[in-house]
Amino acid sequence: MATTSTITLRVRADRARVTFATIVGTTVEWYDYFVYAAMAGLVFGKLFFEPAGAGVATILSFATVGISFLFRPLGAFLAGHFGDKLGRRMVLVVTLLVMGVATTAIGLLPTYEQIGMAAPLLLILLRVLQGVSAGGEWGGAVLMAVEHAPRGQRGRYGAAPQIGVPLGLLLSSGVMALMTGVISPGDAFEEWGWRVPFLLSIVLIGIGYFVRRSVEESPVFAQIAERKAQTKAPLMQLLRTFPLLVLLAALSFAGQNATGYMTTGGFIQNYATGDALGMERTPVLLAVTGSAVTWLVFTWVAGWLSDRIGRRTTYIIGWVSLLVALAALFPLVNTGDPVLLFLGLALLTVGLGLAYGPQAAWFAELFPASVRFSGVSISYALGSILGGAFSPMISAWLLQQTGSTLSITLYLSVMVAIALVATLLLRDRMGIPLGPDHEDEQRVGAVYGRR
Repeated sequence: MATTSTITLRVRADRARVTFATIVGTTVEWYDYFVYAAMAGLVFGKLFFEPAGAGVATILSFATVGISFLFRPLGAFLAGHFGDKLGRRMVLVVTLLVMGVATTAIGLLPTYEQIGMAAPLLLILLRVLQGVSAGGEWGGAVLMAVEHAPRGQRGRYGAAPQIGVPLGLLLSSGVMALMTGVISPGDAFEEWGWRVPFLLSIVLIGIGYFVRRSVEESPVFAQIAERKAQTKAPLMQLLRTFPLLVLLAALSFAGQNATGYMTTGGFIQNYATGDALGMERTPVLLAVTGSAVTWLVFTWVAGWLSDRIGRRTTYIIGWVSLLVALAALFPLVNTGDPVLLFLGLALLTVGLGLAYGPQAAWFAELFPASVRFSGVSISYALGSILGGAFSPMISAWLLQQTGSTLSITLYLSVMVAIALVATLLLRDRMGIPLGPDHEDEQRVGAVYGRR
């Protein structure tokens, strides 16, 4: 018979395995996603859209980044439906494989010069598959982490899949800096070097698949399945019962996502290496890589902090930090100095981390167990569309129309202000029970306003 200490050790081991699996899986997913976004800013305009002219090609290239966001809700709907009915783990494995296949295929794709219009069309199709995968990935990863966590440590455990985003940025920017600076500098990068980061995805996918297959199903879903309490149509129930909650949660994420895609969406890379500043690719990519480290650190700190001072309070600190960082970003970037470029991005990622670390725990605590996967996934996907989907393209358009980065700063500041208002309208429900036994007492009329 197992002793109490043996059971405790087993539980801790299971939680550590889940934490590691969510970090590895989300890192691989977002590595794939960010490699595409950075390439859109660096070379895709020339390789796939050059006949449109330099300026329009840049906008079209960034538009393909945004198009994938339009398909995130589809991924969220599918993942939410099957995640609430069949389990979290199965969805995580499927989304990882879809993302990996699409990313590897991009690395093998002929350019416009080789096959004409078929090249951008195939590129868009593969980007759509990436969007569907990303739409389903986040909800499953955060629920596996949060639903396995002790009640008082959900913020810290929930930050594990969150740091997969800056880790993915760190890995993708590092690999690209290696390609542009060492392995395939100059014209070689445009000829063949850009393909290598995409092709490396197949190795990372193999690692992620093995790790994710090794984890146990979420204990909350296991309890639901044991009692046969799965909702037949979780999406319909969610939208019928909690539409305002979904909207507010989405808006709270939109400000962070719009600002984050200044780096992850390729805009800063394009702006700094283009005609505006004319900086070399490698120093810019190294600055982005360095800022990914600060993003990672403050995402983890924010998860820990939210367990002590609350999710909403941590969010508010993040929004204020972002507004300050936005005021300083372009004055630092416009110097053309790689060190000051890094400083501007580092300041930005401090606020990004503080407004991202608590998100997993907060979103999970907002929705009842039977529709939780659908709730967090759809809120995240809608927030991505409202925030990051076209922020690089909008920023490029604003820069072309006004000739000033001030318009971009104002646009992003408005997005952050909207997110701040949405945050203030939601309740902080830190520590509420997550299992199906407590749904009635958690719910309707108790998720808005002050705690």
